[in-house]
Amino acid sequence: MDFQFTAGSIALVVSMPHAGTDIPDDIAARLAPCAQALADTDWHLPELYGFLGEVGASTMSARWSRYVIDLNRPPEDSNLYPGLDTTSLCPLDTFGREQLYQDGQAPSKDEVADRLARYWRPYHRQLRAELDRLLALHGRVVLWDAHSIASTVPRFFDGRLPDLNFGTAGGVSCAASLADVVIAPARASGRFGIALDGRFKGGYITRHYGAPSAGVHAIQLEMCQNLYMNENAPFAYRPDLAAQVQPLLGQMIGAAAGWVRQWTPA
Repeated sequence: MDFQFTAGSIALVVSMPHAGTDIPDDIAARLAPCAQALADTDWHLPELYGFLGEVGASTMSARWSRYVIDLNRPPEDSNLYPGLDTTSLCPLDTFGREQLYQDGQAPSKDEVADRLARYWRPYHRQLRAELDRLLALHGRVVLWDAHSIASTVPRFFDGRLPDLNFGTAGGVSCAASLADVVIAPARASGRFGIALDGRFKGGYITRHYGAPSAGVHAIQLEMCQNLYMNENAPFAYRPDLAAQVQPLLGQMIGAAAGWVRQWTPA
């Protein structure tokens, strides 16, 4: 399978498009040594969100590394943040600006199109199908797009990121009341830095599928990796740190699930 998928019972889908670590052999053979560390992975998210089965949420997690293809980029590879630096649909460099491919080995346009068909479209077909299934059952659904990133990435932002970065495409991808109830437990804890629609407003998944008028409310969470793991290679999971943030994640997921059960359109 090109992804891991579990169908849930409640009106909530959690997508993890950058959690994959596999690279097909034919692509791996052409990559530069710097790619081997997979430094730009959204590490360990399935483990961090391991409680989702108990909640009853549907889950999707990528198998393939974002170095193969980025499932959270538009298929036409347009820049989601005009005027700002970003990586592409089939990245050519790392977040640290290291060249991913050996000289002369970068993918051609035809290869990018092949990867789009082979790896990108199956993930999105399944995600669309699951959203439609839950819409038919419940009349509305929340899509939670789960991400993580190193707390400092000079290429994309100055200084240290807030701990929890929520994106709603500037309020377009979900009802404001959903963002309010999700963020409320984080604010109440007083322990974490929070941003809403700051440097990360939501990628393709949040912007494309979030359609409140059609019953799909999408929100992205980009969290700093030092909350639950070591940010340096080999990027080890830290159960001691994870235990401090998992209860909050559970509260926020629970708030989203409660909101979608009770919410009535204005």
